[in-house]
Amino acid sequence: MREMPTSGGFVGRALSWLVPFLVVSAAYLYTFPQANIFYAGVVLLHAVGGVLAAILLIPTFVRLIRTGSVSSRVGWLLIAIGAVFGLILIKTGTPRTEWNKLYLHIVISLAGVGLLIASRLRARESSDPAPLGSRLAVGAIWAVACLAALAGLGYGARYIRQSWQTRNRIENPAMPPDNMNGEGDGPEGAFFPSSAQVYGKQKIPSKFFMESDSCKRCHEDIYNQWFSSAHHFSSFNNQWYRKSVEYMQDTIGTKPSKWCGGCHDPAVLYAGLMDTPIKQIVHRPEAQAGLGCMMCHSIANVKSTMGQADFYLEYPKLHELAATQNPVARALHDFLIKLNPEPHRRVFLKPFMRDQTAEFCSSCHKVHLDVPVNNYRWFRGFNEYDNWQASGVSGQGARSFYYPPKPQQCADCHMPAEASKDQGNINGFVHSHRFPAANTAVPTANEDAPQLKLTEDFLKNGALTVDIFALSPAQAALKPGAAAQSELSTTFAVGEEAESKMTAETGGEAAPITAPLNRVQPALRRGDTVRVDVVVRTKKVGHFFPGGTVDAYDTWLELKGTDDKGQTIFWSGMVEDNGHGPVEKGAHFYRSLQIDAHGNPINKRNAWATRAVVYVRLIPPGAADTVHYRMAIPENAGSKITLHARLCYRKFAWYGTQEAFAGLPDPSKPNSVAPDYDDRPTLFTASLSGVSAKEEKIPDLPIVAIAEDEVTLPVVARNAPASEPKMIVRKEEWQRWNDYGIGLFLQGDLKGAAAAFQKVTEADPNNPDGWVNIGRCAVQEGDMARARTVLEKALALEPNLARSNFFYAKVLRADGNYDGAAARLRTVLAQYPRDRVALNDLGRVLFLQRKYDEAVKVLQSVLMIDPEDLQAHYDLMLCYNGLGDEKLAREHQARYMRFKADEASQAITGPYRQLHPEDNNERQAVHEHVSVNLAKIAPKHGGRAAPSASSGQALRQAQGKLPPARTGKARTAPVATSVGASR
Repeated sequence: MREMPTSGGFVGRALSWLVPFLVVSAAYLYTFPQANIFYAGVVLLHAVGGVLAAILLIPTFVRLIRTGSVSSRVGWLLIAIGAVFGLILIKTGTPRTEWNKLYLHIVISLAGVGLLIASRLRARESSDPAPLGSRLAVGAIWAVACLAALAGLGYGARYIRQSWQTRNRIENPAMPPDNMNGEGDGPEGAFFPSSAQVYGKQKIPSKFFMESDSCKRCHEDIYNQWFSSAHHFSSFNNQWYRKSVEYMQDTIGTKPSKWCGGCHDPAVLYAGLMDTPIKQIVHRPEAQAGLGCMMCHSIANVKSTMGQADFYLEYPKLHELAATQNPVARALHDFLIKLNPEPHRRVFLKPFMRDQTAEFCSSCHKVHLDVPVNNYRWFRGFNEYDNWQASGVSGQGARSFYYPPKPQQCADCHMPAEASKDQGNINGFVHSHRFPAANTAVPTANEDAPQLKLTEDFLKNGALTVDIFALSPAQAALKPGAAAQSELSTTFAVGEEAESKMTAETGGEAAPITAPLNRVQPALRRGDTVRVDVVVRTKKVGHFFPGGTVDAYDTWLELKGTDDKGQTIFWSGMVEDNGHGPVEKGAHFYRSLQIDAHGNPINKRNAWATRAVVYVRLIPPGAADTVHYRMAIPENAGSKITLHARLCYRKFAWYGTQEAFAGLPDPSKPNSVAPDYDDRPTLFTASLSGVSAKEEKIPDLPIVAIAEDEVTLPVVARNAPASEPKMIVRKEEWQRWNDYGIGLFLQGDLKGAAAAFQKVTEADPNNPDGWVNIGRCAVQEGDMARARTVLEKALALEPNLARSNFFYAKVLRADGNYDGAAARLRTVLAQYPRDRVALNDLGRVLFLQRKYDEAVKVLQSVLMIDPEDLQAHYDLMLCYNGLGDEKLAREHQARYMRFKADEASQAITGPYRQLHPEDNNERQAVHEHVSVNLAKIAPKHGGRAAPSASSGQALRQAQGKLPPARTGKARTAPVATSVGASR
């Protein structure tokens, strides 16, 4: 190209060098974006060269388009147009909003270069005169050939450019470690027992995680959103978290606390500061930094979905230039990023952050504990990922009760689109970095009203519903049920990611009910005792409700009955101290209740001391819970009773907040604590000076009514005829019956559930859901003949429905028809290839057929989805034994024994349950709740209480009532509470 005719002289020689340089540099910049000094230098030189070329073109442009061939003249015209676009881009930069101009600049300029090359090649081929038509034809051929060649090179460059998106995908290992020492850098690692690693095993300066304001220059909207978020207040600027780590370090040392630091305290942990007791550095900026921009966005690789901060961090080479205080260097950095943001995007927005959002989030929103943390064994802490992955919300679960219109990932709910002109916007929107979820505590302590309102609105946006659904005589015998076998093997809960095995009472018939109450409105007789059933349903929740650290929350269902005289005749779920104290102990809670080795409840965020689970009750996504209340109708009740149900949520239990801000272990019993227990009473006498909150006071956390329902029923005289059971079934209300049945099914009340699902088939015989769910009940009962009948009806309606085929496979397997069962399961897996229970079932069927090699392949695919899948390790152990491979059989046996529950630990719960009858009641799969003793609460809560015929539970006596907000140092009159006073 240097020989192509230009205007001659200096300008011609300069252009003959500049144009090839711009072509080569553009090819490099487009094809190989990299965050290094060399690449940045080429970006700058390309811009400078483009400006020079544009300047040189101005005086010679007219001559260039008047001389030479047609191809040459058109080529220079296109280059000039491309130069104009290039100058505009130097001004505007190349963010997403300018991509149209960027690609016009590239395509037009390349087309111009292609035509100049074609002109030169044609000139070299022959200088003999020829007819005009012939010359034009030959020139056109050369032009097309050159443009086609450049198009091919461009396609190749784009392929290379896009290939980085297939790298660093989140994939699970074929075999997880058999103990925690195999995770992360191991016991000798600087960050262990966190699984986090840094490339090069280096430490990262604290300031790297503390300079989020450097991002604000280009991403101001995102920065302002983050500033109020729970991520910003994840560390020791959060009093609840701060107190838990201080207590942890006081009890078991600093090293185990690194288990928390991998996700909560990057500026402390990765700089090597967490070996220092946090009390000594808690007010340093590093301890107050929280999760800044660089924490999430510097994750270069996520190693698995086993959580526990199982990722690699990378310290970007150019970070110091981005965060420099030198105005010239900072301006140059920002100019280069604006001009070509692709390297910046590749460093801070990896493809898995966008395409594998849930897997990315699992790195911190799924945890387990093991010997280095708890000096005990492996058990699950909390887990948002697995139950999402196995549910209908993810689109990967085959057996869900409900499915959303389209699959959803974490960011769809927790990073919704928010209007913004931020430089990172897409079509005028960015993903919100307020991360709306359920943390009402932090904005309350920070007095951040906008963030609190956002959180409360998020909680109340229809994610759950409450339905006061059914009524039945209290004399009807309760159906005994049993918790799923897997439920007590974790401090969290098990949903569709593992197959439940219930041992339920199958005899007898379902008790007659009257429902729905708002349709039937049965009369209540004075002096009668009735059972009221309330259904709580998860609708727009992609994981268990509640999620997160469910041992710490107050989440409960309140049912209150008042008559038209203003009398309170029933109240379950009352909050003491006029709605500001603990929740009464007999309420229906959604939580995990854990105890330590001495039977003390885990109520100080001391998960490492957990040795047994008393009960765990959470609602899976797209499922329901049916709650039973025994209500006595007083003789002096009015003519109407209004029942009001509220699903209530308080981010931290009352006790937890008091302990976090003012809790102090009783110093008179210093030897009553060990790593696995703490027998010391808690004194609420600690100074509030320096607490991590806007004011030095104990915050009064709001109680949010997530969902509510109300129904009013007439009251009649004692001698009036009893209302006969009545059920109204409408096609448009089939889901209400389905929800009621789901709640009963998950409790093990299979007869009651089947009766409810039968109503679904009556509402709409052509809806397969009713038939499938009756089949679920029959399979669970072992009534395979009944299951076959109803499942065949479902299959007749929709032959490829995955859940029908899944349960029908169980019928065939029970018949010994393994080939038929395997065929049905393959039908399921063709639609849902990542359903782990279906894969495990297929692997088991193949094992029973002694097709060990095929079974191994299927079961290994389960571990690629979840390396900790207990059932897969067990079946692989059996398969390898069948194959005679003792080594691999022992490997999977070791993992099975690691992840299996310590069943003997349940013995610890016996004495606790004897001392806490309300918790023992709550532990039962099917149980009833009664009213608090209304006679004792009327003076405190105002209004009147009707005398109750119920044997209501006595209200808890407060062990010390704190005054409202207090400031300064310790109170003169100490208030003590026993270690068991968690509510």
